[in-house]
Amino acid sequence: MKNVRNFCIIAHIDHGKSTLADRLLDFTDTIGEREKKEQVLDSMDLERERGITIKSHAIQMIYKEAGAEYVFNLIDTPGHVDFSYEVSRSIAACEGALLIVDATQGIQAQTISNLYLAIEHDLEIIPVLNKMDLENAMPEEVKDQIVDLIGCNREDIIEASGKTGYGVDKILEAIVTRISAPKGDPDAPLQALIFDSVYNSYRGIIAYFRIFNGRIKKGDFVKFFATGKEYFADEIGVLRLGLYSRNTMQAGDVGYIISGIKTSKEVKVGDTITQVNNPCAKMISGFENVKPMVFAGIYPVDADEYEELRASMEKLQLNDASLTFEPESSAALGFGFRCGFLGLLHMEIVQERLDREFNMDVITTVPNVSYKAYTTKGDVIDVHNPSGMPGPNVLEHVEEPIIHAQIISKSEYVGAIMNLCIDRRGELKNQVYLTSDRVEISFSLPLAEIIFDFYDKLKSISRGYASFDYHITGYQTAKLVRLDILLNGEPVDALSTLIHFDNAYNFGRRMCEKLKELIPRQQYDVAIQAAIGTKVIARETVKAMRKDVTAKCYGGDITRKRKLLEKQKKGKKRMRQVGNVEVPQSAFLAVLKLD
Repeated sequence: MKNVRNFCIIAHIDHGKSTLADRLLDFTDTIGEREKKEQVLDSMDLERERGITIKSHAIQMIYKEAGAEYVFNLIDTPGHVDFSYEVSRSIAACEGALLIVDATQGIQAQTISNLYLAIEHDLEIIPVLNKMDLENAMPEEVKDQIVDLIGCNREDIIEASGKTGYGVDKILEAIVTRISAPKGDPDAPLQALIFDSVYNSYRGIIAYFRIFNGRIKKGDFVKFFATGKEYFADEIGVLRLGLYSRNTMQAGDVGYIISGIKTSKEVKVGDTITQVNNPCAKMISGFENVKPMVFAGIYPVDADEYEELRASMEKLQLNDASLTFEPESSAALGFGFRCGFLGLLHMEIVQERLDREFNMDVITTVPNVSYKAYTTKGDVIDVHNPSGMPGPNVLEHVEEPIIHAQIISKSEYVGAIMNLCIDRRGELKNQVYLTSDRVEISFSLPLAEIIFDFYDKLKSISRGYASFDYHITGYQTAKLVRLDILLNGEPVDALSTLIHFDNAYNFGRRMCEKLKELIPRQQYDVAIQAAIGTKVIARETVKAMRKDVTAKCYGGDITRKRKLLEKQKKGKKRMRQVGNVEVPQSAFLAVLKLD
């Protein structure tokens, strides 16, 4: 055990984490010439194109120094705020962390929040200044920021470049000297933490684990704590570029277990594995069921593809355990699913994967968050969907989720950022100057307000400089109303939204104006109305296309014209009673892009 080192990499999106991991693999000869490519650990096409890590990966390296051989287990983590629970489990499986900061950008919000997670777990932090080969690197300024943040010595900060390989040898030496070997008792009952799982269509679900105490042998009868399920360990082993099986593994090791599990619900990230005949006393702390934060309806464009969509979602859920879905139906869109996502990036990725991996064309409704509705009888209802909101006659009050947001930006953009947050019902909590021109602003905001286009707006007013990170702090009472859109008096349920009372009039008016542009003209007037309960707050009318029925009358008595117009009027009235308005796909998307 004394020659094992377990560590993870913490960084903001696009600070060069995956590239630096590639260099570590090169230096330790873990990958041969044939397997060399950019971002070895990012296996999805999407990850490569966007340059983000979506799924955490683990890999083992062998490092030789001064005649000794060390085993390094690197656990790569996603850098985006949506995946912070996965990051916390990866951090819990390590003794040390490489903190990677881009020398051209300095410290960002996501770096700070993940760093606090690492410090809570008592990890040894090795600060690394990446991208030193770039001309616009500012090493001295960024070093000052790192020293202020973690209180290390300037000499402790390693200068490196993932692209050229400069400084990688120093990083490897620092991992050996600074990070402690795992502590644990190989003779105690088995206690292992699951930090990730992947689905393999031939072998079932492969769970990745880190052993804290005890031993595991091939063929052992093991139990998963949180689910209470029991399995035989058909195969265990270590993770290199492929899977390498072992007969026995002990405390401090990182590896995988295959036990023929077929459904993703049976393996939960953060769960503890122990033996059935000699179980450990308690599970490893920190486990929680992942709670989706953003909800949206996903419907097939073609109603006949409903079953295919279900099959695709089930397959996707095997690879992405944090996706939840349940069937629902809508009068406007037919049958589909109500899906829960970790955040907006997660939602975008799920849509993209449905399109790429399963060729599914889907319509996504307006995303919303989950509210707690309290009725006059004292019941509490979780509302994920505007149509699930109880009527005003039985509703006492509604509570909405509140987040604590950290924004780090250049000081010149502070005014614009504050205006944006206050417009979104935000409340300023704190403002700290990290350096003379970088400031960290803390706000308390309703989650529903950042769900639409907050991040895009923040990036545009700060010219891309601001970075944003948030976590849920709890619920608080809010004055929310359900805004319905009616076409000819019929509500279109897919366009309903839950919105704060102060914003409802403005939003309803803009919705009606937008729909007036998008809904094609009919043979009769189409009334578009926005209503709160029974009260209409905005209206637009799509004018009818009129055929000139009096064209054949020239001269003669006026009653002949009037007779024809009366006949046309009756026809229009009958048409309005039986006709229904088709809402085009673009109208659902327009709601997302009202500005």
